[in-house]
Amino acid sequence: MRLPLQPLVDTLHTHSGVPFAMELANGNRYQAGTGEPAFTLKFHTDAALMAVLTRGHMGLLEAYFDQTVDVMGNFGAALAAGLGSGLDQHFKAFSHLENQLHELQHSNHLLTQAKANARSHYGLGADFYSLWLDDPLLMYTCGYWPEGTRTLEQAQAQKIDHVCRKIRLKAGEHFVDLGCGFGGFMFRAQATCGATGTGINTTPEQVQWLQQAIARRGLGAQLKVEEADFREAVGEYDKLVSIGVLEHAGRDQLQAVLQAHAQLLKPGGLGLLHFIGHVGPRETELFIRKHVFPGGWIPALSEVLTGLEQCGLEILDVENLRRHYALTLDAWAQRFEQQWPAIQALDAQRFDERFRRIWRTYLVGCAEMFRAPSGYTHLFQIVFSKGNTTPASYPMSRAWVYGA
Repeated sequence: MRLPLQPLVDTLHTHSGVPFAMELANGNRYQAGTGEPAFTLKFHTDAALMAVLTRGHMGLLEAYFDQTVDVMGNFGAALAAGLGSGLDQHFKAFSHLENQLHELQHSNHLLTQAKANARSHYGLGADFYSLWLDDPLLMYTCGYWPEGTRTLEQAQAQKIDHVCRKIRLKAGEHFVDLGCGFGGFMFRAQATCGATGTGINTTPEQVQWLQQAIARRGLGAQLKVEEADFREAVGEYDKLVSIGVLEHAGRDQLQAVLQAHAQLLKPGGLGLLHFIGHVGPRETELFIRKHVFPGGWIPALSEVLTGLEQCGLEILDVENLRRHYALTLDAWAQRFEQQWPAIQALDAQRFDERFRRIWRTYLVGCAEMFRAPSGYTHLFQIVFSKGNTTPASYPMSRAWVYGA
């Protein structure tokens, strides 16, 4: 294939500032920048190159998944360069159309589709997740890394403690954990605060595992888990935590899910939302929706705040933990790579090379996204109350959150 590619390579380097090289199937090599390339894109077919020229980063990523492109060298640097390249400015219309088609096929509007979407990711089994998440909590959300934190295990325990302090969880109270995953928050909150808890989860594989874990620990009187969509949950609780749930509400279901949160709280109760979000409305990255979280949608902080108010909930505190998620994803990505032989041994057909490349891109790419100097994706924690608080019902400063 004879194309004037050097100007394109030079343009990409100008935007990203990272020296790199590109090798074509015919042996031609193009280099951008001076010095040793941080990475090299090696194309094995002309079709792979054409996919990039016609579809931008989605064409490149899917060629990598199909093994018609290899990335040699620093994989993180390659993804960071892609984020800063500006390449996809020319493919916005195509990505928007494909995003629209995805929504038609995978919308979370129907409860049955929402369950299928959740199972496609979270139903991979505890054997898989336990190989690379923290032990023993198996938390699959952003950790909390204040200065001095050294391990993923510390970060996840500290995140749970941080949340418990924010909602002032104490003995005698009953909390609900929406999207409870493998129960890490429930177990630690019960052990450290003495509260009782109910988990709500739409993924049967996680529910069954967690029911058995609760029974093994002899905590059946303190903790329970129910299989239900968040919109189906019933009851009233003193406190509510929703950690990593809003991203799965879907593009058009945000208000319905927020209303469900409000209905689960007693008057005067406190809740916490922990979610990936943009400050204002933006399109959600197609790669994530198509290959990692079908039906998912990253909400806007502005929409969430408005939605909470419409549900009769007072916003008490907003914290941005974006930098903490980069560190969490770094740890996950490193462990995933180290444990890949053990992961593949679980089921070589399911966990094949295509799976490895998709998940490697997801974990490393998201770390670079949260680390990007000009990034616009954040991790928010919002504390809210059902009804307005008074000086007597809630502290007048946040000093108690940090133990001051």
